[in-house]
Amino acid sequence: MKNKRKKDLHPAGRPKTILGQLARLPEKLFDGKFRQQYAALCFRFNENDQLLVLVITSRDSGRWVIPKGWPMKKKSPCEAAAVEAYQEAGVRGIVRKKPIGRYTYLKWLDDGDVAPCIVDVFQLEATKISQDFKERDQRDYAWVTPDEATRRVREIELKSLLADFRPRGEKYADRSRSKD
Repeated sequence: MKNKRKKDLHPAGRPKTILGQLARLPEKLFDGKFRQQYAALCFRFNENDQLLVLVITSRDSGRWVIPKGWPMKKKSPCEAAAVEAYQEAGVRGIVRKKPIGRYTYLKWLDDGDVAPCIVDVFQLEATKISQDFKERDQRDYAWVTPDEATRRVREIELKSLLADFRPRGEKYADRSRSKD
């Protein structure tokens, strides 16, 4: 670690880039101990019928992500994703029961260890957006086009999900992605 330049490290002393993280901990990817998380890909349409998706900042690094968290007792995966959307961004809505995709990333734990995670992503149509929610003072959020969201997030597989996102369900069959 002595040869590492300070600008390459996160304030907590860990590498900023995913490749830097992998270089320090390659064994974590091959021990078969991936942890499960659930995320909500929240969306809405603006007054011009343009599709917008929600991105929020993570509490520790400030990178752009979507609301996600660990499994919850007595909650199905889609319900857990919906709870995270409300706690992290104040968004309530209609969540699909089946995931629309998944992505992987490395989660730094409070004890300094790292856990590879698989995140199942559930579509959530925003029907109510509250300004009073649990983590409102800990995160920034933005409603952006899927293209802008892909520029903001870091995880490659999440970028792909956002770039290809089209709301699923009968009610969206005739809606175009955007009216630019």
